[in-house]
Parts: sequence; C-alpha cells; structure tokens
Amino acid sequence: MRLKNKVVVVTGGGRGIGEVVCLRFIEEGAKIVVIDRNGSDVERVVDKIKQIGGEAIGKEVDVTNKNQVDEMVKDIINKYKKIDVFINNAGITADAKLEKMTEDQWEQVIDVNLKGVFYCGQSAAKVMKEQGYGVILNTSSVVGVYGNFGQTNYAASKWGVIGMTKTWAKELGKYGIRANAVAPGFTLTPMIEKMPQNVIRMMEEKSPLKKLAQPIDIANAFLFLASDEASFVTGTVLNVDGGVVL
Repeated sequence: MRLKNKVVVVTGGGRGIGEVVCLRFIEEGAKIVVIDRNGSDVERVVDKIKQIGGEAIGKEVDVTNKNQVDEMVKDIINKYKKIDVFINNAGITADAKLEKMTEDQWEQVIDVNLKGVFYCGQSAAKVMKEQGYGVILNTSSVVGVYGNFGQTNYAASKWGVIGMTKTWAKELGKYGIRANAVAPGFTLTPMIEKMPQNVIRMMEEKSPLKKLAQPIDIANAFLFLASDEASFVTGTVLNVDGGVVL
C-alpha cells in the first residue's frame, strides 16, 4: 500500500472528483479527512468509506472562512498528530461571458477557488514545516492554462492556483514539503452527466482519445503525486486531459 497510515485531507471531498479521490486513497491505506461545505455529503462519503473498512472522519467547512480552516487543521492535529497530504480540491463555477459576468459571480469563484486554496495551503504549510515533511496538492484545470469561453473567473482562479503551487514549491522545499497541481480536462462527473448529449459529444471530440476522463483517472494522478514514487516531483502541473490541449 502506497499510503499506509498516512493522514490525507481532501477539500471538496463530498462529491465528484473529491469523493473518488477519497475512495481511491483508502484502497492504498490512507486515513481520510473529508472536507466539504455540504455536511450531508461529508457524512455520506465517510459512511461509504467505513462500510468498506476504511478509516475516515469528516468536517463541514467553508474554505473561504479562515477561522474555520484554522480550526479544522487544529482539530485534525489534535486527533492524528500529523497531516501527511493536503489536497485542495474544493472549487465552483459561475459561468458568463465577460461583459455579462456579475461582480457576485466573479467574487464567488475567486473566493472558493483561490482564497480557499490560499487559506488551506497556508494552514497546512505551518503544520508541515513543524513536521519537517508533507505534500500539498492543488486542483487546477486545463482551463487555467488555456482559458475557456465564458469562464473568465474560473480561468483566472485556476491559473492563480498554478502560480501558488509553483511558489509554494520554491518556498517550502527546504522544509521537506512538496507542492504540485493536477489540471484535469473534461471529466465525466455528475455535473457533466447532466449536460445535453450533444455538448458531451462535442467535449469528447476535442480529445485525441475521443472520450472524457473518468474521475478515477484524476484520482490516480493525485495518488501518484501523493506517493513516495513522486518524491522528487515538486512545482509541477500534471495535465490529465486526454491530449485536449495539443
């Protein structure tokens, strides 16, 4: 098992890619802390993990609230005495073309996708510096690298995540902390599944592989970066996009 007895925190762990990451990491022996702002989703994923014999706790947290984030990290340390891996996966969208995007749409996405990652990364880094080791992984997006129609806010936030990741790798490496990002392409999450079939087919056609990613594809990328197999990998952005950006 690649993550036996390692404590892994996953924000946005209550659904979609985050949920699959939690379940995949359990298979590798991790102890999971499921973080989400939806308490019922947290409970559901924790129960699912326990039903398959894994160890997990859950916390309802708004990552845009610094006090809640700091309290969350403190509670995890009180219980487990360490955090081995912290995955910043919480994120939202609020799409609109540039001239129609509202101030509220801009601020919501920037707050969750950028400020939330900053708060969590900052709090996790303090713990990991004291430990002398740790891994911080951030969810970016190919949209953050190449942009996307109607997603000024989302693209800006995900590009910002890449900038933070590379900065943290430079600042924290001397403390034994690695920082990397995963940039998923179009992924078949429940949100995507609700889209019209013609839109899904259009997204499939953009990839040389002619298909969308499954959430497990993204989870496996996180698993590699979290494991000792990636012990000399830091400051990188791993695109998992089926070649859509070629």
